[in-house]
Amino acid sequence: MDTKRIDEPLLAYLFKDIHAYSSGEANQLADWLMANQLAKNKNTIAWMNTWQNDPLPLKRRLFWYYQGRLRWMGQTPPENTSKLIATIEKDIANEAPEVQWAMNFTAGWIGIFDSAYRNRCIAIGESTGLFKNEKVSRNCTPNYLPEFIAIEAAKRNL
Repeated sequence: MDTKRIDEPLLAYLFKDIHAYSSGEANQLADWLMANQLAKNKNTIAWMNTWQNDPLPLKRRLFWYYQGRLRWMGQTPPENTSKLIATIEKDIANEAPEVQWAMNFTAGWIGIFDSAYRNRCIAIGESTGLFKNEKVSRNCTPNYLPEFIAIEAAKRNL
């Protein structure tokens, strides 16, 4: 796929096609699209940055997943961390499950790499209970924010 040829009509077509799959497959396809195509072009990155309040949950998921990946991949994050945390605190409990996961992912990586926000990120997990009882495979990191942040921060001596 030539990222320079991606335009809004093509994205509309792709998202319509992605919705034909089960939610798990749709999430994987959308995440792949973001990581391998949309995150590689300034124009598509600019579009993703406008999707925070989009009516389509998959677009909101990609907004949040992109914000989390900026931190996870070690890139210098934009100066929107405070705003993101405030929005997560306010909205995560009422979001669609696919968006909740991405918001949780973002809060996790913020909590790991930005100690000033660590306690707030842990508190989000404690107050929402999201992923608290999720079964995880051996040697995998749980998505429950207090555990996720503690494990990943310890791995990095943060």
